[in-house]
Amino acid sequence: MCAKIGVDPLASNKGFWAELLGIGDFYYELGVQIVDICLATRSHNGGLINLQELCTLLCQRRKTAREAISEDDCLRAISKLKVLGSGFEVISVGKKKLVRSVPTELNKDHNEILELAQAHGYVTVNEVDRRLSWSSGRAIDALDTLLEEGLAMIDDGHRDGKRRYWFPCVSFSASVGSEALKT
Repeated sequence: MCAKIGVDPLASNKGFWAELLGIGDFYYELGVQIVDICLATRSHNGGLINLQELCTLLCQRRKTAREAISEDDCLRAISKLKVLGSGFEVISVGKKKLVRSVPTELNKDHNEILELAQAHGYVTVNEVDRRLSWSSGRAIDALDTLLEEGLAMIDDGHRDGKRRYWFPCVSFSASVGSEALKT
């Protein structure tokens, strides 16, 4: 059928057949670029990047590409990366979608902390205790795990003396990501 109408279903572009059937090199090429961006920004975001920011960085990288890239394209390309094993998946945290590029499993406690951090980019132990009605031990345990996995950074320099746990994946900007891609 394809030969009769002059369509190559395996062509390396985002065509009707590639989108309909999920085949073609377009999504694999996009997947390689996504891996490259995730690796380049990992030192800044700990291996969690906002899906919208990833798409923005991808579009900046593909300025000369003829096809527009949508979030759905990114989601499809990431689904093709599942063959690489654990490490690349999309997780929902509150209203945001984050791309996880490290083999860390996040539990419900971690997700709740990330959702709480979306307001300011950081949380404190007291804030987690108060807003989530947790014991300080539970909050410290979850925050320490996120810290050990490289998903959080500590700020002990605030004038109120309270330790802040910053989460670059929810406070990361595309301009910082652009700088990371240049190095």
